[in-house]
Amino acid sequence: MDEAVVTRNIKELRQKKRITLEKLASIAHLTKGYLCRIEKSKKAPPFSTLNKIAQALGADISTLLKENREESSRDIQMVITRKDERKVVVTKGSLYGYTYEAIALEKAGKNMVPYIITPAAKERATFKHQGEEFIFVLEGKTEFIYKGKKYLMGKGDAVYFDSSVSHSGSSIGKKKAKLLCVMFNYKRI
Repeated sequence: MDEAVVTRNIKELRQKKRITLEKLASIAHLTKGYLCRIEKSKKAPPFSTLNKIAQALGADISTLLKENREESSRDIQMVITRKDERKVVVTKGSLYGYTYEAIALEKAGKNMVPYIITPAAKERATFKHQGEEFIFVLEGKTEFIYKGKKYLMGKGDAVYFDSSVSHSGSSIGKKKAKLLCVMFNYKRI
């Protein structure tokens, strides 16, 4: 996926809703300068930041990820995403080295945001965002850190946690881990 599409969608949706950068920054708990850099950038911000921005704009995160934001003719109550239809949301070249594949991008109005994540091996980032998160290890091994405590997780292991607490993770070993993640947002704006 062209990450510039994401940053363009953020700006277009913000302007369409007539929300200033200052107002969006206040609602999303981000700085005006950071939002300005995102809108001018060709690189999408981390997934957790996209989620904050989508909530602040009163939109589903899929709205920010769509290459064509026109209304879809698909059934909005149910969406099937084929393996070859997944969209890479944040590439390896992103700030934190994580790769995200959107699983249910076309489903509008969702409270759960499912994706496949390949955590970086060496880069380390700490995330903290509103809601809850579920992670299931599909392949490889990952080191999951929650409240500063480290947990080694392997294929078949799962964790469900309050994502408002600082958390992070990385791939361990020669092969990068692959994780099924589902983020749940408590409220829609």
